[in-house]
Amino acid sequence: MPLGDRFAAVRMASEEVHAAVDSSNPDHVAVCLGLLLGGSIIYDRRATGGTYYALIQGHAGLVWAYDDIATCLGHGTYLGVPRLDRQQAPGTYWLVPPRYEGDLCTPRSITGLLKRGRSRPAARSEV
Repeated sequence: MPLGDRFAAVRMASEEVHAAVDSSNPDHVAVCLGLLLGGSIIYDRRATGGTYYALIQGHAGLVWAYDDIATCLGHGTYLGVPRLDRQQAPGTYWLVPPRYEGDLCTPRSITGLLKRGRSRPAARSEV
């Protein structure tokens, strides 16, 4: 799906996400990210270690000022978006599926999460 108009996506490294929520357990991570980010999140297991994509408003991608924290994918980029009923492995799936049209994360919540993840050691628990 082309990014930039309907929404953009912030690519988050699994190591930082897991450190931020102090777990790499998929169910625990899903609950934590749902609470902390409040919007739709895709998980792609095809990359080494996995990659999370938090969906944000398309115009937020135009003014994203946090490239030192995470890359925002917008115009000129395509993202593989799973079917809405694809909510578990294998492959790419919705870690936090959209609850309604426009169910997106806020840039502030994403940057806060990633800053927390950078300030903590890698997740040790599988809780």
